[in-house]
Amino acid sequence: MKKRMIIMLAVVGTVFGGLIGFQQFKAHMMSQWLSGNGLPPATVTTMTAEFGDWQPEIRSVGTLRALHGVDIVSEVAGIVEKLHFKSGDSVKAGELLLELDAATEQAQLDAATAAAALAAITLERDQAQLKVKAVSQAQLDMDLADLKVKQAQAAQLRAALDKMRMRAPFSGKLGVTAISPGQYIRPGEVIVSLQASQTLMVDFNIPQRQLPALKVGQQLRLGGNGLAEGVFIGEISAIDSRANASTRNVRVEGRVDNADGALLPGMYTEVHVASGKGQRYLTLPQTAVSYNAYGSTLFLAKPASSEVPAEGKPALPVAEQVFVKTGLTRGDQIAVLSGIHEGDIIVTSGQMKLKNGTPLIVNNSQLPAFDPAPQPQEQ
Repeated sequence: MKKRMIIMLAVVGTVFGGLIGFQQFKAHMMSQWLSGNGLPPATVTTMTAEFGDWQPEIRSVGTLRALHGVDIVSEVAGIVEKLHFKSGDSVKAGELLLELDAATEQAQLDAATAAAALAAITLERDQAQLKVKAVSQAQLDMDLADLKVKQAQAAQLRAALDKMRMRAPFSGKLGVTAISPGQYIRPGEVIVSLQASQTLMVDFNIPQRQLPALKVGQQLRLGGNGLAEGVFIGEISAIDSRANASTRNVRVEGRVDNADGALLPGMYTEVHVASGKGQRYLTLPQTAVSYNAYGSTLFLAKPASSEVPAEGKPALPVAEQVFVKTGLTRGDQIAVLSGIHEGDIIVTSGQMKLKNGTPLIVNNSQLPAFDPAPQPQEQ
């Protein structure tokens, strides 16, 4: 029994020793294989850091409004008799737009006009009678006063009749209306909107610290997703005489030509006003810069060592992460103030999978956006 126990323990020990030795051998071989392969390469896009011209500018968001714009409303109640326009028509100043039923008012005016005419005849007759002392001066004064009252009543009715015929106060373009002939209109009810939009005004606000950089006549540029395709040039027409006590912003008014009708009152727009002298900064796509709690970083594509691997292929460039200080942005671009130099090769996309020393496969067939003033693309 003792001999069998010894043999069994020897066999078990040999088996366990073999297993432990195999695991150590496997770990050693795996370590050698990993050290020989290194980090797997990553496919990225790159570009050379170059200087670009930057114009400092003040940016804001504004609202467009017509040079003259009103909602045409009825001052009196009545039934629509005739419509002389259609939605979207262009009209001239003084053009008749709408007539209300004015039969009653016209009859009252005719009666008042007749009464005024009779009062004028009476006054003329009494003036002749006064010359022969047939009437007194008091009668003549009463006749004159009666004539003035009758004329005033006729003028009042004529003004009321004029309010039954609505006309365009200025030349412009009409909006959409839902008024129909035969419809009853109440006082103050909106008939249609009239906008003189060949010249538009843009209202925007700027912080008080930027006020010294603005002056009347200075050029401004409108653009952004809220507008039709293209850039519109205007100028500053007025600067408010006080700042808002709550926001410390100053209201600024600009004027923009809109002869082609591409813009509409009420649209919002991005406003850009050039300020100060132009500067030169190293310019990169915004996709090249990553942001974290420690600062802004990007990856350089550093040339590999001059050694050639055993396979005979040239060595790949490797990634090197650096901290940078960034400045202004415009469109898809960002200005880099420090951390890199002109001529450095910068990784512009694909850096999410990189770390220091990662080999890089450069494929620039599809580069990231690099437009200083991109336009929206609608399908």
